[in-house]
Amino acid sequence: MPHVICVRPIHEAAIEKMRATEGVTVEVLMDISPESLARNLPKADALIVRTIRIDRPFLAHCTNLRILARHGVGYDAVDVPALTERNIPLTITPEANAVSVAEHALMLMLACARQLSGYDANLRQTKPVWGGQANLPTFDLAGKTVLVVGFGRIGTRVAKLCAAFGMRVLVRDPNIGKGSIRGLGFIPVDDVMEAAAEADIVTIHCPSDASTRHMVNGALLARMKKGALFINTARGTLVDEAALDAALRSGHLGAAGIDVFHDEPVETAIPLLTAPNLIFTPHVAASTAEGLARMAMDAAEACLACFAGTLDPDIVVNKEVLSRRN
Repeated sequence: MPHVICVRPIHEAAIEKMRATEGVTVEVLMDISPESLARNLPKADALIVRTIRIDRPFLAHCTNLRILARHGVGYDAVDVPALTERNIPLTITPEANAVSVAEHALMLMLACARQLSGYDANLRQTKPVWGGQANLPTFDLAGKTVLVVGFGRIGTRVAKLCAAFGMRVLVRDPNIGKGSIRGLGFIPVDDVMEAAAEADIVTIHCPSDASTRHMVNGALLARMKKGALFINTARGTLVDEAALDAALRSGHLGAAGIDVFHDEPVETAIPLLTAPNLIFTPHVAASTAEGLARMAMDAAEACLACFAGTLDPDIVVNKEVLSRRN
């Protein structure tokens, strides 16, 4: 009888769907202490995980595991080679959070452009400061140029939202044909440094791997226009946080909106937290009510498909394990 363990709660509708499937049992694990993991993980045929680190010591307890389903798309915290060695597929929910993250990126753009945190703080003072303030200049998104780096499920949606706001959209993605980008009404670019110098806003939507880590570094930030905005709802490891901190403190960058950090969760103070003109959110871009429901349901359906032998290769990260399992 397949047993699914959800490491921390997921949307109840997804749990109900699994429990309604004949022969499948489901358990929600609230206690993730080492003792609890050692006691419970051997029971799991499938694991649905959100933010916990999945390394070899963790997997050593998973003696019966048939699938690891990520409640989301990122898998920086998962030891994929260790799973692959044991022929365990890692699945993600690639479509579930795209709308939510794209909207969050636009929210951060608007919040930075309109100095939201500064005006909010001033109005909350004992003696509120009313009206426009010279030290908090704002601007419209309409008519501005945005560089979208990464043109996947989220980047394409961000580009469309930016266009709807009347922005000129540059796109950099070496994996997408220029004709496809032009066909959607956007401008493909080859040199990200040149494009960054032309943009009023740079927003990144790339996976984090050896080729993209710290792609946003001191050199790229220096090429950006003085007063430009930087947005990151992708992965914190894409950014050299020290360089971003310096660019904000020097006044070269106008503002930044950040949902992701190099080391997560942020449990101790880091210099970036005190940088000026920076709006933070704690990796919640995907966590709308709708986004959470979609991610949970997609992760649950991946587990059920695995048990039924109908797992969709498009959602599997380590596809090589599928041929070994046939």
